[in-house]
Amino acid sequence: MSEVFYATGRRKRAIAKVWIEPGDGEITVNKKNVGDYFQRESSEMIVKQPLAMTENLENYSVHATVRGGGLSGQAGALRLGIAKALSESNQNLRIPLKRVGFLTRDSRVVERKKYGQKGARKRFQFSKR
Repeated sequence: MSEVFYATGRRKRAIAKVWIEPGDGEITVNKKNVGDYFQRESSEMIVKQPLAMTENLENYSVHATVRGGGLSGQAGALRLGIAKALSESNQNLRIPLKRVGFLTRDSRVVERKKYGQKGARKRFQFSKR
């Protein structure tokens, strides 16, 4: 019986639940192929970065569910989830993944709009008279 590894990745408002298991390199996101889900090649490349860097593209199958945010944030969340699951599956991969920055959570989120104002920082025009 093959072992399945689970990890959660987050970026902006997106949350990715990732399961990896030894397999043929198939990546499915929300029951779709990764190329069909992320129409941009750059997003697909971001998702595959941890697997490509550790030379495991053909060794693991990835199944993920992604919710919230936009496609860019979802790709970043998926990358973090895959990197965390890889480091869980093999402790020797943790150091190279951490060195490149794939295990670091991008904590930047959109600042909330303040009440009585136009946005997070923008203010309504001041009138002297």
